[in-house]
Amino acid sequence: MATATGSSPGAETPRRSDRSPWNWLLLVPIVVPLLVPLYNATDPILLGWPRFYWLQLAFVALGVATTALVYRMTRRSPAERQAARDAIARDADDRNREV
Repeated sequence: MATATGSSPGAETPRRSDRSPWNWLLLVPIVVPLLVPLYNATDPILLGWPRFYWLQLAFVALGVATTALVYRMTRRSPAERQAARDAIARDADDRNREV
C-alpha cells in the first residue's frame, strides 16, 4: 500500500477498488436490449401485452437486478470504509497543519 504524501510513514491510504471484475456485468443490461431478434415479434402475448412491451419491462428489471448485484458484490467491507474515513481525516489534518 502506498503511503499518503506528506503524512507519517505509518499512515497508509487504502487502495481504491474501482476495478472489480463484477463491473463487467453492467454491460448485460446495455447489450441485451440491442438484440433485436429477442423482441421482433408479437407472440407470445402476456396479460394482453405483445412481446415487445412486456420484454421492455423485463429489460428494466434486468438492469435493476444487475446494478443491485454489482453494488452488493463491490461494496467495501466496514473495515475498508473505516480505513478510508481515517485516511480522509488524516489528509485533512495534514492540510490544516500546513496552512
